[in-house]
Amino acid sequence: MSIIHQPGGNRVLSLQEPEKPQLYRELFPYTSICRTSFDEVLLAPRPAEQMRITDTTFRDGQQARPPYTVKQVARMFDFLHRLGGKTGLITASEFFLYSARDRKCIDVCRARGYRFPRVTAWIRATKEDLKLVRDMEFDETGMLTSVSDYHIFLKLGKTRRQAMDMYLDLASQALEWGIIPRCHFEDVTRADIYGFCLPLAQRLMELARQSGMPVKIRLCDTMGYGVPWPGAALPRSVQRIVRAFTDEAGVPGQWLEWHGHNDFHKVLVNGVTAWLYGCGAVNGTLFGFGERTGNTPLEALLVEYISLTGEDAAADTTILSEVARFFEKELHYRIPYNYPFVGRDFNATSAGVHADGLAKNEEIYNIFDTKRLLGRPAPIIITDKTGRAGVAYWINNNLNLPGDKQVSKKHPAVGQIYDAIMAVYEETGRTTSFSHDEMEALVQRFMPELFATEFDQLKRLAGDLAAHLIVRLSRSAGLAGLGEQAGARLDEFVREYPFIQFCCLADAQGKMRCSAVTDPEYREVYEALPVGYDFSQREWFKMPMKTGDLHIMDVYQSHFTGKLVITVSCAVTDENDRIVGVVSGDIQLEELLRRARALQQEVGSQEEADGDSD
Repeated sequence: MSIIHQPGGNRVLSLQEPEKPQLYRELFPYTSICRTSFDEVLLAPRPAEQMRITDTTFRDGQQARPPYTVKQVARMFDFLHRLGGKTGLITASEFFLYSARDRKCIDVCRARGYRFPRVTAWIRATKEDLKLVRDMEFDETGMLTSVSDYHIFLKLGKTRRQAMDMYLDLASQALEWGIIPRCHFEDVTRADIYGFCLPLAQRLMELARQSGMPVKIRLCDTMGYGVPWPGAALPRSVQRIVRAFTDEAGVPGQWLEWHGHNDFHKVLVNGVTAWLYGCGAVNGTLFGFGERTGNTPLEALLVEYISLTGEDAAADTTILSEVARFFEKELHYRIPYNYPFVGRDFNATSAGVHADGLAKNEEIYNIFDTKRLLGRPAPIIITDKTGRAGVAYWINNNLNLPGDKQVSKKHPAVGQIYDAIMAVYEETGRTTSFSHDEMEALVQRFMPELFATEFDQLKRLAGDLAAHLIVRLSRSAGLAGLGEQAGARLDEFVREYPFIQFCCLADAQGKMRCSAVTDPEYREVYEALPVGYDFSQREWFKMPMKTGDLHIMDVYQSHFTGKLVITVSCAVTDENDRIVGVVSGDIQLEELLRRARALQQEVGSQEEADGDSD
């Protein structure tokens, strides 16, 4: 294997072993905001020959939220490939590998067969963890390599020599096993760059020369202390850190990564500065998800890369709106309305642009052609100059109405909304535009049919949760036999989920074969439904028999208990996929919703256990 290696300085960098930790108290007083010092050393930019993006959405990003399900990870990995993996701009994505869920996520993403992003690992600095990497046949892994005295002395309880020997030993073992080590220089912006970091980097480069394999280094601005300012001094200067590694420790730029955090609102500018001064890759996450204040937003890096290089085809930015919808709908994350590129109002302006003049004036107020590049038009701002066409435009775009449901300016309710808007301006002398919330309230007042009520949302949630339970029940062993084993399974099922008021199994002719009642209080009233009772004309029976699939009825009041229930039914099939019956459950809405959070977690866990990752 031919190694591309940029020679560093000729000076041998020696490890310095202080008796006490170097904590840079003049820069990090702790009881005050940290200080930025300048030493007037100015460097000219020298961009990396090939700037790339690496992803840590499933590692660092996952530390900021409950674990993603396997299905969610698979969807997001697909997004990464479509955003910039196809072109190789997003080169790698790293994963934990400790739990069964972690390993299933890795298997599912590997099975995609994408060249990029490559699936890589992350481990602690132990040989036991490294064995996991070897056993899972990874060719690259990140390794926790803490470099500041805050970590070495105060956390690990080691000397610098002991820490260096531990890191070098682990990197050597990785290389011996054919694994590229990616040493994560944790807390580098509080570390002794010349007294520890560069000597360690030089030793790692010597291992690379001896093995004929790369040894990568990730520069981790763990606390967000890095600064991009020209003339800033070490250890906080991003420019100086990158150039020290490339020019003095001899680390090739393509082996360097920058990993930042946003504690001081500098995460994007620091990452781009690292690129411009020779760091080959910047590490980020979708929408900046990460522990504490988060990581570099991956979507911002995509846009910045195109801005710096002019390579418009390097990333498909139209995917970002789809990713945002996924985060809001599937992950229940509320994206701030003014969040760049994907926030609801990010490209809105209060300049009074109205529908008839939108095409003509859009460029005045829009950062670029957001419809072409992001798949979303510039939202209209409502003023007294907007007109009826503008009101209709606002409704159609902000409520995401499909083509056949869109309203025109001639719609009577549009006229009522417009009249209400004009009345405000005429009666109060108002000069500001209507906010999104004000417009939404007006539309809801005059066109309530366009809005899902809270009850509608609860019904939808209840239906989704109930459907999962009944589908799982329909696949139970022995149910297709319609005999004693099936009856025992129904009894077991209602004991496990006591909010299921009544559960029954009918054969293909609609005759009830067995049933189970949860609450003994209602057992007597359900005696009106004996074995053999004919359900063949019931909606819950007919629809699964017709489609072979699941059916969810609307909420109604139970004739037997007076409770609000939702009936969910599903076809039961034999080993040849022939429908032999239908199983149904009458589920009490109120009791189900009380357990909604626990059931949602159960759904995710069960999907993973079932391998439902498509």
